[in-house]
Amino acid sequence: MAKLAVLAVLASLLAAVSCKSSLSKWSIYIGYGYPSWGPWGPPQGQGYAPRTTASTQPPPRNDLKVGYYAGKNCSNAEEIVRKAVVNATAGVQAGLIRLFFHDCFVRGCDASVLLEQTADGPRTERQGFPNQSLRGFDVIEAAKDALEKECPGVVSCADILAFAARDASSILSHGKIEYYPVPAGRYDGNVSLESDVLGKNLPPPFADLATLTQMFADKGLNQTDMVVLSGGHSIGRSHCPSIDRVQPPNSPSPSMDPALAAKLNQTCDTPDNATTTVPQDDVTENDLDIQYYKNVLSGRVLFTSDAALNSTDTRELVKRYAGDISGALEWYLYFAEAMVKMGNIGVKTGPPKGEGEIRNKCGFVNPPKAN
Repeated sequence: MAKLAVLAVLASLLAAVSCKSSLSKWSIYIGYGYPSWGPWGPPQGQGYAPRTTASTQPPPRNDLKVGYYAGKNCSNAEEIVRKAVVNATAGVQAGLIRLFFHDCFVRGCDASVLLEQTADGPRTERQGFPNQSLRGFDVIEAAKDALEKECPGVVSCADILAFAARDASSILSHGKIEYYPVPAGRYDGNVSLESDVLGKNLPPPFADLATLTQMFADKGLNQTDMVVLSGGHSIGRSHCPSIDRVQPPNSPSPSMDPALAAKLNQTCDTPDNATTTVPQDDVTENDLDIQYYKNVLSGRVLFTSDAALNSTDTRELVKRYAGDISGALEWYLYFAEAMVKMGNIGVKTGPPKGEGEIRNKCGFVNPPKAN
């Protein structure tokens, strides 16, 4: 009887979360249209419930649309990108999520982070210190090459990045983050400057909570979005010089777990530590999951910006995501929503305004058209 009672409680909990999820997940697509593929489609007989714990959504952009490329005679665009992502290693898949974040936070989601050189010179965003360890460029270029054969001059590198980050999130979470629809129609930017990266747009690893909150707010994302997206640090690796909580060597932050501090010092206190990497989450390194939030609470995170979430203003939300199955399911849902919201930042439009273009190669702006 006791087991039946527990199962009944669990079933009701899952039903409650599922109900909230089915209502909430559609609210972010109002104004973007709905996809016609897969299991997606407007919820039958359901209205749109007001959001309570997720972030407030900005007004929909009339230049982005779910299923955008179906109307551009390139209906296989997203599947082509997914094939490229599926074939990547888990480490590179993690890098694709980070690549999308680093792109959107500097000049908006315009693929400026992919540029190797522009008319302004060779010192692009890729040369900025936080971006020197970015991965996944080859996956994006492989997808672009395949798309140029299928439908040349149609799919932007900015949209490829957004699709790839979605695909990697779904794969690394083992489907717990649903294969969510991505509004598309972004154009590629043609400006990329190293000076725009560190300190101006990307939150540094030593940022405190106030700095993090303000830097996310500057991009139209609130504190809830910041906590949710920080969960991306449950995957990927970090180079030793970036781990400010053990700098200088053998002087770890007093709030860091002593065992982790000792392990990091042993690994990183070497002459060649500039190229040495450690997992951001050494418990479930290749799983995009809620272990990150457990690590925040136990002091097993690498950066001051991670430890900052264990502060008065955000601790309860961290506890909820680190807690029971209800909190976990909530985070998986809101991570997808926050990724869609982040994908709205600084979107470039195309002609006749001339803000953006559809690049032929993701690493270079298109050559000037002959008169």
